[in-house]
Amino acid sequence: MRSLHILLAGLALAAATTTTLAESHVDPAIAGAIKARQAHMQLYAFNLGTLGGMAQGKIDYDADAASTAASNLAALAHLNGRAYWLPGSDNASVDGTKALPAIWADGSDIGAKAAALVEAADAMNAAAGQGLEALQAAMGPLGGACGGCHQSYRQSNN
Repeated sequence: MRSLHILLAGLALAAATTTTLAESHVDPAIAGAIKARQAHMQLYAFNLGTLGGMAQGKIDYDADAASTAASNLAALAHLNGRAYWLPGSDNASVDGTKALPAIWADGSDIGAKAAALVEAADAMNAAAGQGLEALQAAMGPLGGACGGCHQSYRQSNN
């Protein structure tokens, strides 16, 4: 049920998001897929912000809030998002996305990177409510899983 609520929130966020995709002549299926995955990533970022803020001491540690954010991350990581990773929805094909064409290239290790994220999110889910030190210890692998995918498959902001 929690996964359904997260998915519905993400879809609502995607529907409310205005990007260059809405004003372009992009295939509606591609535009919708990009909006959905961007909403998914925004939900990751929101929950990671809570956990990261606690890990860095910028937010007071709260076991319940940490557990909720970690549970949300795990649910997001377990969602099957293949429908919004369509070929032709990369930044070389469409404006308004940072997804690199390498995701869809032969030899891509995107599946292994996704599995690493699931593992790290599950570990954070187990650790987050167990105290600040446990949360902090789980942040490195989680950040590494996120960054590992972004380094290989997301256009840099620079």
